[in-house]
Amino acid sequence: MRRQVVAAYLVPLKDARRSNEEVLVMRTRVLSILAVMLLSVLAGCATAPSRTRNICAIFDQRDGWFNNWQRAAERTERKYGVPVPILMATIYTESGFRPRARPPRRYLLGFIPWKRPTTAYGYSQALDGTWDKYKRETGNWTASRTNFADAIDFVGWYHYQTHLQTGIALNNSYDLYLAYYSGAKGYLQGSWRGNSTALAGAKRFNGMTRIYAQQLPSCS
Repeated sequence: MRRQVVAAYLVPLKDARRSNEEVLVMRTRVLSILAVMLLSVLAGCATAPSRTRNICAIFDQRDGWFNNWQRAAERTERKYGVPVPILMATIYTESGFRPRARPPRRYLLGFIPWKRPTTAYGYSQALDGTWDKYKRETGNWTASRTNFADAIDFVGWYHYQTHLQTGIALNNSYDLYLAYYSGAKGYLQGSWRGNSTALAGAKRFNGMTRIYAQQLPSCS
């Protein structure tokens, strides 16, 4: 009789233990799936678009709840008055939409890795000091140079500051790039004159702005 009573209690205990184990297994599976999804999103955010010369393709590839580039670009245009094609052409020219872009390292004796020429980093290739100034003046203390929304907001802010300091029109892509490359003071002093890198960059930037401007109306 006692064995029967003990057995009667053991059966529910085994069932409860089995249920707890099943719950733990289900939780583990759900967490694993969520981790994979999160890693996929982060991996997608860390890679450059494949068709960088087509603004609609860039927006389509990067569109989504987690990382909507088109809304970020349009929001920046409304905030600073800098046209979307100029914002996007800036990032195209500076980093090719690579989130962790840096200037190549210098080499000692031709083979020993050394320092990089500047602290430029991220989508916008903003320098450390300029990025810190942007965060102070905008209050965007958590901004990251590898985050597209932050980077394009920086680009809009920088072009707007250039406009205030130099009088360059916000739709003057050629001169805006020269000032982006040389700084407002360098632009006013004409440091870009005779600088083949700056002039070639401005020409490429101006051409890309026109291409994006032609494509933008067809973007959904």
